[in-house]
Amino acid sequence: MDIIRDGATLVLAGQFDVRSTMEVRAALYDHIETTADDVVVDLTEVTTVDVTALKVLAVATRSTERQGRHLRLRGCGPAVRRLLHMSHLFRLVDVEREAISA
Repeated sequence: MDIIRDGATLVLAGQFDVRSTMEVRAALYDHIETTADDVVVDLTEVTTVDVTALKVLAVATRSTERQGRHLRLRGCGPAVRRLLHMSHLFRLVDVEREAISA
């Protein structure tokens, strides 16, 4: 799992699953604590994801909201969106809408 900070955006790349949740959780909460703005988690380069990983994002969303800020997911592909709906976690996270190309 590659994790890159880009301003208020945390870019994840690779396999985001139960094996990488500890690493992502630590980086995400550190990012939330050191960023004063709303937080964006970019999943564009994530190749695989599981429910455990999405739960990390859902809990971080609630934590961020308690601080009066928002956490938004960017670059959610069809598989991530499907898993969010199947697990009912779509109710807990804010997914950025994709721009429609002409």
